[in-house]
Amino acid sequence: MRFDVVIRQDEDGYYVATVPELPGCHTQAKSLDELMNRIEEAIRLCLDVEESKEIGSYVDLQVVEVGIDGIHDFGS
Repeated sequence: MRFDVVIRQDEDGYYVATVPELPGCHTQAKSLDELMNRIEEAIRLCLDVEESKEIGSYVDLQVVEVGIDGIHDFGS
């Protein structure tokens, strides 16, 4: 099986991988090599848990930009 993996780098420098098709399937590591090994293991574990459920197919990944103009602090 093939899965799309979204990889980001957090503010502490860790790489974080998420598999959109498998809710809750994510991991992190300090290097990309380590991350890829960990996400493969995470996918296997998620598939074991999801074995009895049907996995939906990946449709698309969209980027949404939201401006912050006009945000007001109502707490003052």
